Amino acid sequence: MKTPNQLIIRRYPKSENKSLRSFSAADELIEEYIETENIALRAPVLLNDRFGYLACNFHKFSPISIVNYKSQEKALRQNMLDNSISIIEQNIIFPFDKINHEVEIAIVKVPKSLDLFRLQLQKLSKCLGENSQVICGFMTRHFSKQMLEIAGDYFEEVEQTKAKKKARLIILSKKKKTQSNSLFNEITFGNKTIKQYFGVFSANKIDQATEFFLDNLNVDSSADVILDLASGNGIIAHAIRQQNANAEIHLVDDSYLAVESSKLNLKDENTHHHFSDSLENFTPEFFNLIVSNPPYHFEYETNIEVALDLFKQVHKKLKTSGHFQMVSAVSLNFKTHLTKLFSKVEILAENDKFIVYDCVK
Repeated sequence: MKTPNQLIIRRYPKSENKSLRSFSAADELIEEYIETENIALRAPVLLNDRFGYLACNFHKFSPISIVNYKSQEKALRQNMLDNSISIIEQNIIFPFDKINHEVEIAIVKVPKSLDLFRLQLQKLSKCLGENSQVICGFMTRHFSKQMLEIAGDYFEEVEQTKAKKKARLIILSKKKKTQSNSLFNEITFGNKTIKQYFGVFSANKIDQATEFFLDNLNVDSSADVILDLASGNGIIAHAIRQQNANAEIHLVDDSYLAVESSKLNLKDENTHHHFSDSLENFTPEFFNLIVSNPPYHFEYETNIEVALDLFKQVHKKLKTSGHFQMVSAVSLNFKTHLTKLFSKVEILAENDKFIVYDCVK
């Protein structure tokens, strides 16, 4: 998709849904505001730049991209290569990496998770100067008063711009000297306290689909190499560990914060955490069992294409007669897709909202 500056910004992963764009009016409004206000950019920090639109458009100012997702990193790298933009490795960092200089301008695409917004402002505030500014962009239909409340916890001045093309900005300045240092939620589930960093899926409780899955999870004792795909805070892997103490368990998630959360909750030997959006680093027929509550919500988008691609990868990485157990919303009707890949697809449990499948290679 061509930008107004004739850069080509593509989505990653590629989508066949033509209604899904690689940038929004909020991206364009941020760019227009910086130009109109004659804001000097020197190594601006970018957050939630999902496909690299802002990084590519501001590349001559050596922006620092804070990457939340492995798929985001891949999109950023691919779009920079496609537009012949040199990649500066030290300018692609992750949420807990330290920024060692004073940041004058930070640009934030406000995420759907306002917990994540809080974490990002909290981390940013530690490297901002007294005259630094944070420019936050969002689509007006996603506005929440809580955005302003969170911003007000960290900045003295919180100003909104007028809306344009259904987008708006919040401009933050004069950071406050005292802020909360909390970075994660604690969730009690059974006799286990689960920790997860702000911004990880299902902030204050175990989501209903996962809870239904756990109620119906039965791990065969012969399954000695197991994968929790889209593992989140690691609660499913923890339940597996309770049933099979000796198994080699791998956890994979596209979210950096999810992987770091799962490390807080599973520290056993023979447990391996992977920050990845795919299974490309595993050899074929590696796992006896793969379990998943697969993703299909991405910010404000609903898109099952990522899940369908993961199902194909799962089939390749399962051993012959290996099992793939997963939970999903009933309305998604994943069985029609699973039966094309697996020799047998059975329903282990079902209620009016969720369904648990057991698929055999």
